[in-house]
Amino acid sequence: MITVSDMSLSMGGRKLYDEVNLKFTEGNCYGVIGANGAGKSTFLKLLEGEIQPSSGNISIGKDERMSSLNQDHYAFEEFSVLDTVIQGHKELYDVMKEKDEIYAKPDFNDEDGVKAAELEGRFAELDGWNAESEAAQLLQELGITEDLHHVKMSELMEGQKIKVLLGQALFGKPDILLLDEPTNGLDMASETWLENFLADFPNIVIVVSHDRHFLNQVCTQMCDVDFGKIKLFVGNYDFWLESSQLAAKLQANQNAKKEEQIKELQEFVARFSANASKSKQATSRKKQLEKITLDDIQPSSRKYPFINFDFNRELGNDLVRVENVSKTIDGVKVLDNISFTVKPDEKAAIVSRNDLSAATIMQILSGDLEPDSGTVTWGVTSTQSSLPRDTNSAFNNDKLTIIDWLRQFASKEEDDNTFLRGFLGKMLFSGDEVEKEIGVLSGGEKVRCILSKMMLQKSNTLIMDDPTNHLDLESITSLNDGLINFKGALIFTSHDHQFIQTIADHIIEVSANGVVERAETNFDEFLNHPELQKQVESLYK
Repeated sequence: MITVSDMSLSMGGRKLYDEVNLKFTEGNCYGVIGANGAGKSTFLKLLEGEIQPSSGNISIGKDERMSSLNQDHYAFEEFSVLDTVIQGHKELYDVMKEKDEIYAKPDFNDEDGVKAAELEGRFAELDGWNAESEAAQLLQELGITEDLHHVKMSELMEGQKIKVLLGQALFGKPDILLLDEPTNGLDMASETWLENFLADFPNIVIVVSHDRHFLNQVCTQMCDVDFGKIKLFVGNYDFWLESSQLAAKLQANQNAKKEEQIKELQEFVARFSANASKSKQATSRKKQLEKITLDDIQPSSRKYPFINFDFNRELGNDLVRVENVSKTIDGVKVLDNISFTVKPDEKAAIVSRNDLSAATIMQILSGDLEPDSGTVTWGVTSTQSSLPRDTNSAFNNDKLTIIDWLRQFASKEEDDNTFLRGFLGKMLFSGDEVEKEIGVLSGGEKVRCILSKMMLQKSNTLIMDDPTNHLDLESITSLNDGLINFKGALIFTSHDHQFIQTIADHIIEVSANGVVERAETNFDEFLNHPELQKQVESLYK
């Protein structure tokens, strides 16, 4: 159990939290949500003891072991993959290494024997004899094959390191598990495995994530950082979102009778209770939801950007045809003989277990990279706007202010300050913020700038490479809705399951060994189609 009592934190003259009181109990997964800068990751650091609160205290149950996801992907370069995972249980790893060092001594004496016996006892208490097999199993389930278990971390690719560090956090069944953006860099198969692992995890999980599907699948309660407070709400992310919207609606409708408000709340809760996911959590969550009263739901202070894409020219009969495209980067073939066609009325998602393959085909489609062989043919009526994965590449002058940078892409009717300020205000750049220089913007601000540019360009074809990267949940939701409503063509990549599922009607899986595609299907249908998934597996052998 974790108890947070009257906790406040001030940083840089700003009060992040004020008199926070929370209790985290085993068997629950808590999703930490809040606007960018609200202090979500800082809250995890407080729980872990990396920083101390300005006042109040955080207490953890006696002898409870806490584990967290290491964000430094290069912290274990000299260790083997297996040892890196076992280091997730620090005491066990230290005992194991000390024991091995004593046995390796050339002048082993009686005193060493006594010490070794003590260490053997503690090693057994910590279930040390099963450590290597448990670590190996975790690695296998995360897609790190046995031939990599004894190589150094420095020999792994970035995506593999992410999986190993996730295995490190999960190793040894910690009493408290802290995960900051655990799905970043994971392929869909690994993310699904993690969802199932956490759904069955019997202890406390506290997770920060911008992945709505993930939060909905694993969370029993949401921990909302808002108004300088941190409050717990029963249910998953969708329940929190819709309940906050319902609260705002009820608050605005002051004339409604309380009986009518209670009825609306009861109908809302009943709908969500019936859909409680994950069998081990469903019963307890349903009981908690049924106890909710009007006073338990609150409107959110979050602001959502206005994202709406339009186009000047209708598409004709053809959009794009990719034929026999291959590409080698740094001596490694990342695309081999890739062919597919996207039609004008489609929204196509390009997915891959290899990020480099997906990113490369997107660069080729946007014209930023030439294939080694093969062709990309765009329809003559297609006009394209793109959002690159590397957002820095979209800015040619870091000294320009936001408003002057955007002015470059405005028509003559739109290039005056009044219009541009109003336009940027809808994208959450208010007041003097439009005078900020591009070079000082955060990743999320840069993505909102590029989206603003794309809206002004009014192209009938959008090319977006991982557009939800850097965005907060509110911006992701607005972009998601904007792309659902867009009447033109779209080709995109994403690691966000819900984003792909709700937008795409054509799934294209690319790899270094070919392509598997299916039109007129959504993402879940693609993932659950046995024959298609056999073909997908063959791409990665």
